[in-house]
Amino acid sequence: MWTCPKCGRAFKKQNQSHYCGKAPETIDEYIAAQTEEAQHYLNEIRNVIREALPEAEERISWSMPTFWKEHNIIQFAAHKKHIGLYAGTQAVVEYAQQLKDYKTSKGTIQFLYHKPIPLELIGEIAKWCYDTGNHP
Repeated sequence: MWTCPKCGRAFKKQNQSHYCGKAPETIDEYIAAQTEEAQHYLNEIRNVIREALPEAEERISWSMPTFWKEHNIIQFAAHKKHIGLYAGTQAVVEYAQQLKDYKTSKGTIQFLYHKPIPLELIGEIAKWCYDTGNHP
């Protein structure tokens, strides 16, 4: 067990990613709480999804930035070494060929910080999720 020195919560994994204190209520708060490196990528991803889904509402769901319209359409989150994009299992299957250079599993796509993030593809996936009703 590992105990966070800031908030005192106990976790199974060493240095488990979590929120100390109150979870963010907006995407702006979520991004501001991340590292500078992650903030850059999160803002880029947020902007490309905003452009692809102009009618979607931004909100926090499951403690992650979420684009919503009658249901969660797509989500993303910062992690220690990557940004996770949560587009749903069917999206990962549909875009398997374009995602072959990225780690994927059960509806999740990982974009490592040290590699370029395919923003155009993320926008396309977001639009596909909305148009097809596929969601995480």
